[in-house]
Amino acid sequence: MLTIEQICNLFDEKGHRAYTGEPVTQLEHALQSATMAQQSGASSALVCAALLHDLGHLINDQGETPTERGIDDLHQYQVLPFLRGLFPDAVLEPIRLHVDAKRYICATDFEYALHLSPDSKRSLQLQGGIFTPEQATQFIGKPFAEDAIRLRRWDDLAKVAGMETPSLASFVPVMRACACS
Repeated sequence: MLTIEQICNLFDEKGHRAYTGEPVTQLEHALQSATMAQQSGASSALVCAALLHDLGHLINDQGETPTERGIDDLHQYQVLPFLRGLFPDAVLEPIRLHVDAKRYICATDFEYALHLSPDSKRSLQLQGGIFTPEQATQFIGKPFAEDAIRLRRWDDLAKVAGMETPSLASFVPVMRACACS
């Protein structure tokens, strides 16, 4: 299990890396996602999930643009053992489900799929493709599915070069507030 200090160190050490195929770094993407969640009035747990949803890319580093090499890094699962025990399900489940949320939104909103970035389209195929109607029904019935969909929407928008956000340090109190005691 990581500590909050170790999470910050991981962002400090690896967060400068490009967010695959996008004009932002991994840290910028995380901060933009968390900022959008906060501005939307999301709970502290969902803001924390937005900040940490792609931390698995830094933990399971597959190099630049693994999707171009046919690799799904399974980041949504890789991060969970490192966060379990530190955060409750209200943080962990939206992280775990945010990839499936993309598959769900593509199944229920045709326009959404058209606007995915090239890397997101490649990863969608590697992650199992668009949900069938039956899979979509099963997904939306899961606890935290709605939170995962909200997280996914911020994830998709959090790719703005030069966007001003609060610092990582400003989100440390949010992580502490969400941490299991």
